[in-house]
Amino acid sequence: MVHEKRYWLDRPENVTKLYRGVWAIGIGLVLVELLIHRHEELAFANWWAFYALFGFFACVALVLTAKGLRRVVKRDEDYYDR
Repeated sequence: MVHEKRYWLDRPENVTKLYRGVWAIGIGLVLVELLIHRHEELAFANWWAFYALFGFFACVALVLTAKGLRRVVKRDEDYYDR
C-alpha cells in the first residue's frame, strides 16, 4: 500500500482558514485606511478604499480578458504532436 504525502492545503479546513485569513487581512487593511491621511495628487485617489476597489476590479478585468484571450490563442491538445 502506497501512502501519498498529504500537504497542508489538501485538507479542506486549512483552505477555509486561509480563505478567511485573507479576507480578514483585506478588511483590516481597508479599515486602517480610515486612520491614515493620504496626500494624493489626483482627487479620486483620495476616495475611501480607492486602491482596494481598483485592485479588485483590475483583477476581475484581467481574469475576464484572459478568458477571452484563451479563445483566440488556444490550440488542440495534439497541436505539437503533429
